[in-house]
Amino acid sequence: MTNPVRTERRGAVLEVTLDRPKANAIDAATSRIMGDVFAEFRDDPQLRVAILTGGGERFFCAGWDLKAAAGGEAPDSDYGVGGFGGLQELPDMNKPVIAAVNGMAFGGGFELMISCDIILASEDATFALPEIRSGTIADAATVKLPRRIPYHVAMELLFTGRWMDVDEAERWGLVNEIVPKMQLMNRAREVADLLASGPPLVYAAIKEVDRMTSHLPVQEAMDMLNGRKLKTIDTLYSSEDQLEGAKAFAEKRDPVWKGR
Repeated sequence: MTNPVRTERRGAVLEVTLDRPKANAIDAATSRIMGDVFAEFRDDPQLRVAILTGGGERFFCAGWDLKAAAGGEAPDSDYGVGGFGGLQELPDMNKPVIAAVNGMAFGGGFELMISCDIILASEDATFALPEIRSGTIADAATVKLPRRIPYHVAMELLFTGRWMDVDEAERWGLVNEIVPKMQLMNRAREVADLLASGPPLVYAAIKEVDRMTSHLPVQEAMDMLNGRKLKTIDTLYSSEDQLEGAKAFAEKRDPVWKGR
């Protein structure tokens, strides 16, 4: 059987392609594979950035595999270490992940997309949360989407299941950039290479700060940072890279980041 998740290492960048024709839908087994892939990416000190895209021309990801569901796979199946799609609930994922959305992203595919940090979308990409039509909840999107785009827009998408085109998605800030389809992966690699040349300890701190303080009052969040109560902040402030950044600025040269 063909592996539904293809990976390619390109220097410090890991490219992950979900490739399950026809619609790149995710069953429990595929989700577990994706979780293992992203956990290995998280834990590999040589890798700094990941790109996630879909195989084929039409679909980024159609979400939960309804054929598997019809065959008896339960909604609360074991989806692996990272939850559905390998990213949504992966603990301590402190490296940047770029979504290169090459077509339709709906249901769990939409939720997988918004689990990434930067979203680049092809000019024909479309988005929807159709769970309402089957009498269920888009659980991760219900939690995350109102925090990403205006509340009323998020509620409309969740309540109606309607489709959103890429221009509207960009207008609401759901995607960072619209890219011609033939240039999508090249643009994703450009962004990935830019991030891979940056300070990995700072990226880790940014992601942990966002994850651990988004629910807190501002002063309480600042107290956590100033008191070094977050592991990534303590690591950063005690690191060689922190000193290297200051030295490089003073010496008017590019810093050499070592991730330590």
